Amino acid sequence: MRMLHNLLARSAVTALFLLSVFVSSVSADASFGKDKIRLLTSGGRGHDLTVELAIEPEQREQGLMYRRQMAEDHGMLFDFGETRRVMMWMRNTYLPLDMLFIAADGTVRTIHENAVPLSEAIIDSEEPVAFVLELNAGTVKRLGIKAGDRIAGARIPAGTR
Repeated sequence: MRMLHNLLARSAVTALFLLSVFVSSVSADASFGKDKIRLLTSGGRGHDLTVELAIEPEQREQGLMYRRQMAEDHGMLFDFGETRRVMMWMRNTYLPLDMLFIAADGTVRTIHENAVPLSEAIIDSEEPVAFVLELNAGTVKRLGIKAGDRIAGARIPAGTR
């Protein structure tokens, strides 16, 4: 009887492991459309970026997980389809990232710089937002991005300053 119990326990553990591998491989296979956005800083400078669009739930769930590199002028734009408080994390994300939390009108509301790869610490928008733009760590500093700057293009309407 004890052998049967051990065999069943091993089988259950093996099944759970295979299921987690399957789920991970499925979630790592989401494809993303691309678009262009323009970042307008308070200093009057404009920067054009190419973004992958994370619109559907499975795309937002995967995000930049498992990526090992991203071009300097690229990022990922998360569109939540509504304005709400957003919480992100870096689970299975190998790239250090800067995160811009953006209102529906394209205004950068809050910024989190240098998110730690593989961390499960919660990164909070601190207020309701409609979008999150993830960029390579150091981009905020390099481009001089600040709260109040604006993003236009892709799914974000062009607004006026």
